[in-house]
Amino acid sequence: MHKSQIGAMIIDCQVDDLGEAATFWTEALGGEAVTYPDDPNYIGVKGAKAGPKVLLQKVGHPSHIHLDIETDDIESEVERLEKLGAKRVDALKGWVVMEAPTGHRFCVVKPQRRDFKENAKVWYSK
Repeated sequence: MHKSQIGAMIIDCQVDDLGEAATFWTEALGGEAVTYPDDPNYIGVKGAKAGPKVLLQKVGHPSHIHLDIETDDIESEVERLEKLGAKRVDALKGWVVMEAPTGHRFCVVKPQRRDFKENAKVWYSK
């Protein structure tokens, strides 16, 4: 048994200045910027209390939006998603990049949201 849920919507930004991207996205989404002093490649967008976290991420590839699925057991969640047709693309420090059958990339990560234990979907191995 393990749990998972949508943890975050990541707005990958191929930009030199992530602050400029944050200005647009915080205004567009009606939120406020939250910086992470330990990692300047991320700026959070604080907004509604419910729903996935929204982060801006500075990247070296073309800009797009991807989802993070958070889980308390990364390997079990990756295996579950592979059975559904997803492919493992890369394993990085603490998360796995996957590709859906539709070609969309997403990440499987450790729990990020405070409401994870209460709201995540429980999956039982078959």
